Amino acid sequence: MARRGSYAKGVARREEILESALDVIGRKGYQNASLKQIAELVGVTPAALLHYFGSKEELFTEVLRKRDEHDGMMPQTLNPVDGKSAFIDVIRHNTEVPGVVELFSRLSVDAVDPAHPAHQYFLERSEKLRESITDSFVHDAAHRATLDPDTMARVIQAVADGLQLQWMIDRSVDMPGIIGALMDVLYPPTDQPETPTR
Repeated sequence: MARRGSYAKGVARREEILESALDVIGRKGYQNASLKQIAELVGVTPAALLHYFGSKEELFTEVLRKRDEHDGMMPQTLNPVDGKSAFIDVIRHNTEVPGVVELFSRLSVDAVDPAHPAHQYFLERSEKLRESITDSFVHDAAHRATLDPDTMARVIQAVADGLQLQWMIDRSVDMPGIIGALMDVLYPPTDQPETPTR
């Protein structure tokens, strides 16, 4: 019985660390969020922090998973209006947590290496996000896709990721507005004239 209680405490402590790290990174930014600051906020040493996660990269990968969980980033199939709205709401929320956006962008570059702790996270997240976008828009008689569903989802995802980089350099970039406009072009109402294709 003591072992089960010890396990539950460990899980609770791990969650506390993730919540604290997400808060520190969101407020102070990725570069300014040291293991020491996160550990102090939770009341442990940096070594104890690594006991739960193994490395800084693993901790930051789990922070991104926690962010996705909070944001409901992986919605189930929604109708197209709700799907578009939910996706844009997440992008709008990202403008309130620049440190998390920076963490996501930097870790996504590092995760190109298959040995990086975040590699699998980004593969799985990208696939789920594309499935979510596709499912949200593919069954709507009032609109028609100008591209095949997988290509459309990849374009939306690529533009969203690229806009985050532009926004980190220039905060006047209207990420939600641009993504909304792109979705309107890629998925216009059926009564609009067809976009010429080559």
